[in-house]
Amino acid sequence: MKTNTNKRIMKLAGLCMLLTTFCMAQSPVSGFMKKKGDGALVLSYSHESYDKVFLVPEEINGVPTFNDVTITSISLYGEIGISDNFNLVLNVPYIESEGNASQAVLDNNGFENKRSGVQDLKIYAKYRFYSSNLGNSSLDLIGAIGLETPLGDYRADEGIQSIIAIGNEVSSFNALGIATFKTNSGIFATGQAGYSFKGNGAPHALISELKLGYAASKFYVDAFVANQLSESDGVDILAEGFEGFFPATRVNFTRVGINAYAPLYGGVGLTAGANTYVAGRNLGKATGFYGGLVYSF
Repeated sequence: MKTNTNKRIMKLAGLCMLLTTFCMAQSPVSGFMKKKGDGALVLSYSHESYDKVFLVPEEINGVPTFNDVTITSISLYGEIGISDNFNLVLNVPYIESEGNASQAVLDNNGFENKRSGVQDLKIYAKYRFYSSNLGNSSLDLIGAIGLETPLGDYRADEGIQSIIAIGNEVSSFNALGIATFKTNSGIFATGQAGYSFKGNGAPHALISELKLGYAASKFYVDAFVANQLSESDGVDILAEGFEGFFPATRVNFTRVGINAYAPLYGGVGLTAGANTYVAGRNLGKATGFYGGLVYSF
């Protein structure tokens, strides 16, 4: 009974992991493993917007030049079990970012209110190197590495225009350690922490996430808090040292949110969630939501 329950929890939790664009700020890998030959594909839509910005020393009302910004994306996420202890994860989003600058401002500065295109390819591998049963619970320890690199031909070096860029035009190599504690009742906790090594003049960053949730045979839900702390060699927007190159900025954030999943029929199900920034540095104070169609096999 315990083995079947744990398998059900891992399968449901794996189905619910998706949507990790630069806007959504959630980890691209979960703390659950898929068995050999099992996998999932998720096609999702996300929407977020903001009209306040976390700057230094305080947040401001109104986005410079563009007043407010809306970001939407369509994302394809996939995960497959190469073995019981080794999984591969892939994510590719198409993003549209739109500002609300007046026509006069656009004409005077040669700006545009919209940027769109394919953003970054994200490829991750994760390996479970330790698993132990603890009475009516279990503990898994997982290591993950990943590469995120621009796939589209978008730009982030256009000065103030880049406030609505669809990405930061930076390749990064990320390494994560993950621990997942599961109970037979369906309650679980997973924590992860790691480091993101970034190119193109962007500061490296510490990244972490804590997730608490519940997975039953017909339902999954979790709540999470995700953090990023960039190294201090980054600059602040509109402050000394800032030359209009946004990838070089020091981006910190704390974001909280919820995710949920429910099956429909066979291997098909629906996932949805919402999230918001509660603290940050050099980024928009965005709130967003997503919904997706899941196919598991």
